[in-house]
Amino acid sequence: MLAHLQKLITALVVAAACGWLLYFGSSAPMLAVAGFLLIALGYSGFLAIEFMLLRVVNKGDPAPQPTWKELLGAWMGETYAAPQVFCWRQPFRANAIPDHLSPQAAVQGRRGVVFVHGFFCNRGFWAPWLNRLQGSGHAFIALNLEPLFGSIDNYAPQIDDAVQQITLTTGLPPLLVCHSMGGLAARAWLKRMKAEARVHHVVTIATPHRGTWLARFGHGHNSRQMRWLSDWQAQLDHEMPVDRHAMFTCWYSNCDNIVFPTSTATLPGADNRLVRGAAHVQLAFLPPVMNATLALLDGTLP
Repeated sequence: MLAHLQKLITALVVAAACGWLLYFGSSAPMLAVAGFLLIALGYSGFLAIEFMLLRVVNKGDPAPQPTWKELLGAWMGETYAAPQVFCWRQPFRANAIPDHLSPQAAVQGRRGVVFVHGFFCNRGFWAPWLNRLQGSGHAFIALNLEPLFGSIDNYAPQIDDAVQQITLTTGLPPLLVCHSMGGLAARAWLKRMKAEARVHHVVTIATPHRGTWLARFGHGHNSRQMRWLSDWQAQLDHEMPVDRHAMFTCWYSNCDNIVFPTSTATLPGADNRLVRGAAHVQLAFLPPVMNATLALLDGTLP
């Protein structure tokens, strides 16, 4: 469903930009180029608004405040990273790299991975990660969470099924790697299934563990659950084992244009790792984040 929707959006934007360029190309070249860039790069303007909002909302947050230089770099990084995800990998390459569960692809006794994407995403989000794991002997599954705007609690059975498949293939509890809302889905799974012993470690990247200010503009069920300090999030830790957060590594940034205030992406008792100057999507593909996370498959987090 999501891939079809994003294909349609991408096709409409490309058609509108190219149509404008062709229509005005001969009579008004400057207008043609300006209109083309405005249509093709208009999303970057919305990103800029998000960065301005995060700077305002972050005032008073205990996390380090972003500098203007960091915000500018994050805006440029997200302008580059976002269309790769939403206009190419997810709509057109979501199934380019299949899950690896066969004996030829996965080695018994080598730990596997379950990848859990975030809001308005699909398994195509993880393509660079899946590409790195090909040929490594590590089994992996990248989920497609559905329904798109459903309750985060309803994603728990999908995670549970993936964890079972990886464990049967490898003989070991898997590593969970989650981006954004995916980290909340993993916590909902842990709570519902009481599954602490069934997972090796949980890595969250830019996850709104205590919600995000920006979610007030979303109206889907999962968007309401992700609102800043929502009752649903408070219930995630209800009657949990005292050491559950110790099995989490939380990567977060002071320039996350989706999850802010910044400290909402951390968990008390977790290994919270700040990366300065990285935007929401960009953070998931930074080499230090990828390298340190995948190192957990063969050892401990550096």
